[in-house]
Amino acid sequence: MSALILQANHLVKTYTQRSGKFGFSTTLVKALDDVSIRLTQGKTLAVVGESGSGKSTLARCLLQLQPLDSGEVLFAGQDLAKLSGRDLRAVRKNLQMVFQDPFASLNPRMRVGEIVGEGLLIHQIGRPAEQQKSVITMLKRVGLTESDMQKYPHEFSGGQRQRVGIARALVLQPKVVVCDEPVSALDVSIQAQILLLLKELQAEMALSYVFISHDLRVVRHIADDIVVMNQGKVVEQGDVEEIYQFPQHEYTQNLLAAIPGKKATKA
Repeated sequence: MSALILQANHLVKTYTQRSGKFGFSTTLVKALDDVSIRLTQGKTLAVVGESGSGKSTLARCLLQLQPLDSGEVLFAGQDLAKLSGRDLRAVRKNLQMVFQDPFASLNPRMRVGEIVGEGLLIHQIGRPAEQQKSVITMLKRVGLTESDMQKYPHEFSGGQRQRVGIARALVLQPKVVVCDEPVSALDVSIQAQILLLLKELQAEMALSYVFISHDLRVVRHIADDIVVMNQGKVVEQGDVEEIYQFPQHEYTQNLLAAIPGKKATKA
């Protein structure tokens, strides 16, 4: 049986939302309401839900990019909230993210070689020549070329920019990659290419993915297990094929029914 590599227990995250004509009224919104997930080493866990379901908040909290109100995130048994400074930085090397928008997530003033190699500089991994070699190797692995190092993000298509984002995340040789809607901004034909690339890289590098998406059609092609979220809560979770064929919760059934040509099986 494979080991758990990332575990989140009873996560709670609340935001204060202003409302009313002048914004004087405030309401508390629970973006995460007692959310627990388990990611098995070498597998892909998809977190699915509509906009506002809390899945992107979950992604940021898993990576300690946002503080939690309560709950714990364990990476390889370590509670990330209890780490700081050098210890947290060392763990963060193993927890990387591929962002939704392949243009907004890349610094337009930096060349691609600098973007991909920035993490190596921050974590002080290797000498300059070794860092450059690692960047070139990773760019080639994601389908780009050595000459692309000198280009700027605006010189690439959306699919190529996402390949740059993937190279930036993987050059550090992480253990876990959180993919936050990584193909939603791409054309359908390009989506398939990026999903195939992610699966190939997972097999080669023994990666574990948390794959955030609103699209059950997409996650069926990459996920092993699914967590379905609605209004900050986990409403259903389990094996991808089981949930796809026999969804138990009405919300999951509605998500599946929205897929063109797909009729969900009612419980």
